[in-house]
Amino acid sequence: MLHRRRLLDLSLAAAALALAGHTGHAAAQARTVRLVVPYPPGGPLDIAARALAERLKDSVGNVVVENRPGAGGNLGADLVAKAAPDGQTLVVGAVATHAINPWLYSKIPYDPLRDFTPITLVAQVPNVLVINAEAAARLKIATLGDLVEHARRNPGRLNYGSGGNGSAGHLAGEMFKSQAKVFAVHIPYPGGAPAQLALVSGQVDFNFDNLAAASANIKSGRLKALAVTTTKRSSAMPDVPTVAEAGAPFGLAQFDISTWFGIFAPARLPAEMTRTLNKAFVDALGSPEFKARMATLMAEPAPMTSDQFATFVRSELTKYEAVVKATGARAD
Repeated sequence: MLHRRRLLDLSLAAAALALAGHTGHAAAQARTVRLVVPYPPGGPLDIAARALAERLKDSVGNVVVENRPGAGGNLGADLVAKAAPDGQTLVVGAVATHAINPWLYSKIPYDPLRDFTPITLVAQVPNVLVINAEAAARLKIATLGDLVEHARRNPGRLNYGSGGNGSAGHLAGEMFKSQAKVFAVHIPYPGGAPAQLALVSGQVDFNFDNLAAASANIKSGRLKALAVTTTKRSSAMPDVPTVAEAGAPFGLAQFDISTWFGIFAPARLPAEMTRTLNKAFVDALGSPEFKARMATLMAEPAPMTSDQFATFVRSELTKYEAVVKATGARAD
């Protein structure tokens, strides 16, 4: 009799556990989470958001990606900053929304630190210093050191393009000029694509471009890659040195700039919910499917704890304050 009762107790316990698991799964399935992308469809943040949404169904629930572009990303970020801290409205924030725009715009409707709960960094995309291949051959520039030495001998004779005042390419160029103590003329274009076309056609000498966007022209030989802008070499082009290593003798040992994006929730998100979301996103970032999708962007997943991501954002905000103020760039 005791044996049968023991078996019955074990059966009931197993059933309860199964029901709890089913209920938790069902609850996740019943939730709908808005993942706001503050830029138009088709860009790196949008691609990453949609890839993550597929991986989060079982842990977070139904994730709906919502594009809310405008004001350099500020509109979408502000939408989430003012949302309820219930874990059901998140934003894919970026270096622009959380580190550059606060200094580029005279006024933005949110505070990049106080109004958000950082969840995790998603990925970092290297930028690359590229020079027009014909110009490189004509000027005998084969390395980053050659570029710096030529620029020092010929102040103001070189120029570089970017996707506009305050863009990542513009700020990278100004940081490069400041640290290497060179002068080159900045020519802004209305977007990254026109700036790249100007470089390929020889209208400008060099650019700091997104690695994924520049890769086809690098491989075709129309552009020559001199260095990537991150502190580590890119696994997509491991033979290309970093600006910091190639430029160390020229004052560039601390050079570090990248296009990054991560997940933010509204401020005052409960700690337990923050931990739950962090685990869900970090697990998704580690999936083979997501890594493969990021590889097409020449990006690598970069998961962090919430505290690590908060520290990272603060350091980026401080870094870009100096860069933006030095350029005098304004977006309004």
